[in-house]
Amino acid sequence: MKNLQEFLRSCSKDEESYKKLIKFTEEIVEEREETKIYLNLLERAIKSDYDSIVITTLQLEEPGPKIVYVNDGFTRMTGYTREEAIGKTPRILQGPKTDRAVLDTLKKRLQEGQSFFGHTVNYRKDGSEFINQWDIHPLTNDEGEITHWVSYQHDITERKRSEKKIVDAEIEFDRLTEESKKTLVDLDVQGNIITSNKAFRDLVGFEDEELKKKKIWNLLDDKQVENFRLKFDKFKPSDFQDTAYELILINKIGHPVEVKVETRLLNIDDQTVVRASFQNKSLQKRIMAMLKQRSNSLDRMFDKSKDFRYRMVKGEQGELVFSDVSNSFSTITGLSETKADQMPWRNLVHEDDAEKVEKHFERVLGGMPNTEQYRIRGASGDYVTVIDYAKPVWNPDNTSVEEVKGSISTEISSESKSKKLQI
Repeated sequence: MKNLQEFLRSCSKDEESYKKLIKFTEEIVEEREETKIYLNLLERAIKSDYDSIVITTLQLEEPGPKIVYVNDGFTRMTGYTREEAIGKTPRILQGPKTDRAVLDTLKKRLQEGQSFFGHTVNYRKDGSEFINQWDIHPLTNDEGEITHWVSYQHDITERKRSEKKIVDAEIEFDRLTEESKKTLVDLDVQGNIITSNKAFRDLVGFEDEELKKKKIWNLLDDKQVENFRLKFDKFKPSDFQDTAYELILINKIGHPVEVKVETRLLNIDDQTVVRASFQNKSLQKRIMAMLKQRSNSLDRMFDKSKDFRYRMVKGEQGELVFSDVSNSFSTITGLSETKADQMPWRNLVHEDDAEKVEKHFERVLGGMPNTEQYRIRGASGDYVTVIDYAKPVWNPDNTSVEEVKGSISTEISSESKSKKLQI
């Protein structure tokens, strides 16, 4: 930083020019940091459904689209570093067993401006094979013009192997490496919930014992209950073997969650079981809407009217209090920056979410960055759902956390009116 200041001073004709350059540089650095935080939020938001995110340029003809962004999941999945991937085309993952027909279909769909869902064999940097499942969507600007492609990717190698094996009924969902990446529930032929994994319980907000007392249609939007109940009353294997549905779940606090459900039949201890895998479409739609709004410039991903930054320190009572907030805090909460100074976080958070927010900050104070979704009181007096990405700020000796620094987004988690989907 000292060398940068010296360079800026050498470029300045006077002290006033120097101050303006310093301010401009600080704004660029801050915006870059905000962009990194927002991309981190995106990655954490989809991690239960996907391993990797890749954003590419529009060009489909030779030499093909260039990669402009990959997340950490991409580097773990493929072995390529960010530096090795940026500027290259996704063809670096292709090899002898990559299905040309799938790639041709992919290209045709994208040329038509459509999304694409499929899978084929890809290759890691070390040459090893894996089966890569893509979920690719176009990003458009305000004029509706496609500017980039975003690809959510998932290594489904183990799933494809497991489809050839008999499922061991004694193995719990949360202990299965591959299955634990998904949001799963097992149902009997009467529609009773037999068991569910943590991802599903987090999605709907119910505990395991609560779910075991419910039929699956008890969790559906009223307009979908009867249709889905009848499917179990007149149970036909063809309705559930490798079948997909789009449904609306109603979570414990009454919020609708659009999901895509893929079902398949298992035979466990001579009992027919319907295993349902859920994808959170509401979250995916919000992410896509956010990316669409930002696609004009991937370097400017923060809308400051919908996000605010904060710092917290321990107050006199030992509880975290706000020590600094950005200007947009007032727009979002209706509280002045002066009012926020030394205000405990509990004054802003919905009382039903206080326990998980406390655990969220405990983790950060323990030295680990963390992301949590909860509700805060908005400017209108109503509560709005936000995603908070917080990280520790260590003391100069690096021996203890002296501050919590975070960024709260209302856009990625704001509840939008869900279009009711019929099965």
